[in-house]
Parts: sequence; structure tokens; C-alpha cells
Amino acid sequence: MTRSATRPGHLADTPPPHQLRTPSAPFGRRDFLRGVAGIGAAATLPAFLAACSGDDEGGSAGRQAKGDPDAPANLTFWTWTTNIQRVVDIWNAKNPQQKVTTSTQAQGEDLITKVITAHRAGNAPDLMQAEYQALPVLVTNGVAADLTDLANVIKGEFTDGTWNLTSFGGKTFGIPQDVGPMMLYYREDLFQQFGLSVPKTWEEFGAVAEQVRQKDAKRYLTTFSSGDPGWFAGLAEQAGAKWWTNDGGTWTVSINDEATKKVASMWGEWVNSDVISGKPMYTPEWNKALNDGTLLAWPSAVWGAGVLEGVAPATKGKWRMVPLPQWDASSQVTGYWGGSATAISAKSTQKAQAEKFVRWLNTDPEAVDALVSISGVYPAASKGQSTPALSKAPAMMPNQPTFFAEAAAIAKTARGFSWAPNVNVTYSQYNDIFAKAIQSKSDFAAALDQLQAASVADLKKQGFEVKG
Repeated sequence: MTRSATRPGHLADTPPPHQLRTPSAPFGRRDFLRGVAGIGAAATLPAFLAACSGDDEGGSAGRQAKGDPDAPANLTFWTWTTNIQRVVDIWNAKNPQQKVTTSTQAQGEDLITKVITAHRAGNAPDLMQAEYQALPVLVTNGVAADLTDLANVIKGEFTDGTWNLTSFGGKTFGIPQDVGPMMLYYREDLFQQFGLSVPKTWEEFGAVAEQVRQKDAKRYLTTFSSGDPGWFAGLAEQAGAKWWTNDGGTWTVSINDEATKKVASMWGEWVNSDVISGKPMYTPEWNKALNDGTLLAWPSAVWGAGVLEGVAPATKGKWRMVPLPQWDASSQVTGYWGGSATAISAKSTQKAQAEKFVRWLNTDPEAVDALVSISGVYPAASKGQSTPALSKAPAMMPNQPTFFAEAAAIAKTARGFSWAPNVNVTYSQYNDIFAKAIQSKSDFAAALDQLQAASVADLKKQGFEVKG
């Protein structure tokens, strides 16, 4: 199948991360959640704090999912997943008394905006798809039901790192559907041509980057993008960062923690010394650089093969995927860049039936296989990552027939962190602050301090309680 690019977490046809506002970055999108920035999370702050303690509409009531899970139901599901109706048709055929009707009227934050508007009007869908970093917006607006009890039942179907993406204050508000574990793509032919070794640590990565510059001053190993905060967040996750935590309704912001500063300082040194390019991803220039070999590698995610197929078609069969370079050569860890969850409306009158469907959609072998083969999803469920539908290598990489088997092993090492309700501000500030740091060749660690200050100030401005 031909892909122009791929929505992070998905393997099918969709635009690249920064363009996903119009057709997810979660995942590196410059305009992430700008459309919901004015919805007014602060106005519903008490509801969110109650949600964390289990007292709101989406708290204890949503968590218990009172009702008969086998009772007749007509469920509505707002989503953007490709060909999702064909997957849901499988459910409907087996559960004719519990019909699920899908609506793909919007994507990304546009869908979140519509969901919140519908919630306030009293006609929200029973089920909704939400990118991981968008989920807190649904929580702060009282839209998402507490699914902690369901999560506890199916917890073993997913890695612990995956649950971190949907949990806040010790409670879970969405069931993971797809993920984007990060990995490294490199031009195998050019590495051989220049006598380069595949880096297994970030220290080795820097050494290889210097070798590339020495061998051909027109080439770079890769680039650092100020336009893709989701990419940077994934690298920070790998290093052990936890940007946000919520304890009883109080937020702690740690964007400039030691782990993230380690990442920022390393890349800053490379960019400021011209060892690594500082030009953004997802531009015509970036596409050309990948296609003509100006860039030899790309730290990306499992969906990266689809992007490469769209932007660098002349390089088919020349790329190879390996785990991200590590901070500690003795351990394997990665982060996430992309993915989404299925949430249930706090106002749904059919929560028990909705939970039954959500569990089926994201854990049943037939459903997960259909999500992969029909919708191009890279599933969050651990068993789904070895489904027969993933036995064939991506079209871009016929030279690596074990691609998905290796990706599944990498996915088991992924760890994520919880997101805050003002990720849109953090992402926007990242774009501006790091673009200026690259232009002025200033300290990336200092830029991180600015990002921390801006994120804390905005949370406080919105009325959230922030520790420190």
C-alpha cells in the first residue's frame, strides 16, 4: 500500500505528525490542541479534582459501570481510525443486540472539541478516541469516565509503560488502542559506504555523527527538530523523564528534570557545533534530504517506515530499523511518539455495554488483528504486536522481513509518562523556545528551564493547583 506519511501510532495512510491537525502527533504536531485551548479547563477544575478522588460524574459512577454488560444497547463511537466501521462490523455481527455506530466526522483535537461541546449539550457519544496527550483535556472537562476497574481487569494485556499514558492521579481514563514505540532508522547502504558502525549508545551516536561530517560535509547523521515536541518528549521518556504527575488534584511539573536536561544538553551540543542539523522535520527540504542521502538516520517510531515510503520512495530497501541508542548499554529502554486510547463518556447511560465493547476492541485477538490488517493500527495490546497481520515487513523495508518481530521486542521496553491538561501550551512554547535556541546557538538546557517556567505559569493561570 502507498503511504504519503503516517499518523503516529498508525501504519496506514495519513499525513505526517505536524499536519495532523487537518486530517497525531500525539505527536509532534505544531498546532496540537490549539483548537481546544480556549474551552476553559479552569472552569471545570473542581470536576477534575473530584475525578482524581473518584467523586465526580466520571469518577465513582463511571468506574462502577453499573448495569448489565449484556443488555441491549445502541452505542455511538466517535473516532478517526481508518476503515474502523469494517472492524466494528465484526462486533455488530456477533452482537446484534448491542450495535455500535461509528462517526468519523473529525480527527485529532477537532474531534476532542466536538466531543466536549456535545458533552456540555448533553449529547456526547458513548465512546470516543483520544490521543494520549489529549486525554487530560477530556478529564479536566469531566467528559471521560473513570475506567480504573476495567483497566485492572485487563492490565496484563498491556505493558506498564502503556498504562502510564492513560492514567492520572492513580486512576485510568482510557484503554490503550495504538502506540508508537520509538526506534532508529538508518541508511544501511550509506553506513556501509562510509564504514560507519550502528550506534548502540547515545555516546556512540554522537561519535558517528562526527564521522559523517568528517567524511562528507554536505551530509548529517540526522536532525534535531524544534517543530516536533512529541518526538522530544519520547526521547525524554526513554531517559526516564516524568514531566507531569498529579497527586490528589495537585500537579507537579518536571519538564526540566535531570533526565530531560541530559537529553537537551546532548542534542544542544551537537546542534550548536554543527555535528547534527538543526532544521525541522516534515518540510520539503527534509523530505529531499531523506531521499537523497543528505540525512543518514532518523530516530522515529514504528510508523516511521510508512513515512519514509511516502517522502523517500527512491530509498526503498535501503533503510534498516534497530533499537534507539541507549543511555546505558546494559539495558534496553525506549519512549513513545504517538498513539491513542478509547474513552467512555461520563454521561453515557450504557457504560457497562460500552466497557464490554472497549475491552473487545482493544484486546480480543480477532478485533486487534482487524485493527492491524484493516485500519493500519500498531496495537497497544502486547499480544497484538505479534499478530499474523504483522508477519509481513513494511513495503518500504523488504530487506528486513523480521521488522515487526523486532518492533514488538522494542515495544516491550517502552515507557511513557502522564500528560497534563495544558500540553498544548507546552508544545507551542517548545516550538518557539527551541527554534530560538537553535537560531542563536544558545544552551538547550536553559531553553528547557524556560519551557518549564512557561508550562507552570500557564497551569497556575488556568486555576490548577501546582506544587512548588
